[in-house]
Amino acid sequence: MVGKGSVNHNSRKFKAENVDADRSYLNIDYCNESIKKVYHELFDEALERYNAKQTRADRKIADYYEKIRSSKQEKPFHELILQIGDKENMSAESENGQLARQVLDEYYRGFQERNPQLRVFSAHLHLDEATPHLHIDFVPFTTGSKRGLDTRVSLKQALAAQGFKGGSRGDTEWSQWVQSEKEQLAAVMERYGIEWEHKGTHEKHLSVLDYKKQEREKEVEKLGGQIEQKQAELKVLSDRISNYDKGLEDLSDLEATLDTSPKYQLPEPQGFMTAKAYKTKMAEPLIKKLKSLLKTVLARCFEGWDSYYRLNTTNRNLYQSNERLKNHNKQLTADNNRLREEIKDYKLLRKVFGSRQIDSLLEQARQSKQRGTRFRNKENER
Repeated sequence: MVGKGSVNHNSRKFKAENVDADRSYLNIDYCNESIKKVYHELFDEALERYNAKQTRADRKIADYYEKIRSSKQEKPFHELILQIGDKENMSAESENGQLARQVLDEYYRGFQERNPQLRVFSAHLHLDEATPHLHIDFVPFTTGSKRGLDTRVSLKQALAAQGFKGGSRGDTEWSQWVQSEKEQLAAVMERYGIEWEHKGTHEKHLSVLDYKKQEREKEVEKLGGQIEQKQAELKVLSDRISNYDKGLEDLSDLEATLDTSPKYQLPEPQGFMTAKAYKTKMAEPLIKKLKSLLKTVLARCFEGWDSYYRLNTTNRNLYQSNERLKNHNKQLTADNNRLREEIKDYKLLRKVFGSRQIDSLLEQARQSKQRGTRFRNKENER
């Protein structure tokens, strides 16, 4: 996290309620210099050169620290606060707390060397609160400036000088540097057998490989939902086809009924009934019933066969679509696994060679690619 910074609290000139004074002797005070003294050390010569160039007295700066302190653009100093775990798993009074102390101590030992443009003047490892944590207060400065003092306070330029080039609003020098320092801390943690659990609370900006992996996971999840939907549709259609098969069985039963049921059989003539009377009273009513029944059966039969054909066609299309989705899902899963391996290699390279060197190589590669593209475009124009 990044705090406003309270040097007096960090050095325990005053103690907050959450501090256990009986354990304050366990704290490690790496340095605790006067910030005004540090400002004199860093900027007095540059201030003298700047004032010597001014022809108007009102443009001269009497006290550079006071000027920055009242500035709305820059802060006099910045504070970084680092903690591993929480009071549930890294309590300061537990064995894990002692492990966290070793990790934070080793991390700090390389901080100033990694960050030559961030002048550390106050650094304290606190073990008298719930969880061990490290406060690092520093003044960011840049040299060779073309405006104002040639050596002046600037967080943006200080980080840029260390190789962190900002891009979009969300991908600033600060966010890149913070991520790099997290990776430095994670590398120390790994040497002590502690794995960094990425909970995503503050990880708003993903690397290109992380972004690709995330997008592949979204696609796989979406395709999984589509496959489930198609399978549900397939089941509904299968049930409907089963119902039509049952309808065919019912038609067979009806055929047997027509052959055997007395209702649909011509009775024997009664006594001396004439042929005309037999036809009028017996045959024609039966034929009328059969015609009506036959029309209904044929209409439903044709309707059923038509639906059956359309369902078979739809079923075949769904099956083919389902197979395509399965293959696509399989390919995306393979791509995702490959990206996971690439990310591991990418992170390993950052740990071995350092984020600054890797970023520098990536920038060189991008510039080389852009030059190649411009060259090809010129050739095409000819």
